[in-house]
Amino acid sequence: MNTPSSTTGPLGQSRGIGFAILMAIITLGIYSLYWVFKTQDEVKEHSGQGVGGVLGLVIYLVVGVVSWFLIPSEIGKMHKLDGREAPFSGWTGLWLLLPIIGAFVWFIKVQGALNRYWESKPSVPAPMPAAPAA
Repeated sequence: MNTPSSTTGPLGQSRGIGFAILMAIITLGIYSLYWVFKTQDEVKEHSGQGVGGVLGLVIYLVVGVVSWFLIPSEIGKMHKLDGREAPFSGWTGLWLLLPIIGAFVWFIKVQGALNRYWESKPSVPAPMPAAPAA
């Protein structure tokens, strides 16, 4: 099934970088599963491109190293579809080869770019429900 490419889908949610890092540590990585699912789901819903939440989570669980490159690549493509310069490419995943500090740099770059993207888009108010017929 081909989904048209655009950046007119629903906006994703900005997430606090410090909060997400803290949650990942406190939950011993379980929050990371949620983050991977939501991030890839929101990018797919908004841009019509990417693997989406469920497949993204499966990829993360089976061959996690692929997600290091896939997530930044999809975010970069979303920026390009919106006529912006991509803040990074899939090669950003190489940061994770640097023990401990690399994970922080990777996450700060990825979530920071997502937050800036979501916050730059005008939010569209929900449509008002129709008045009941008399």
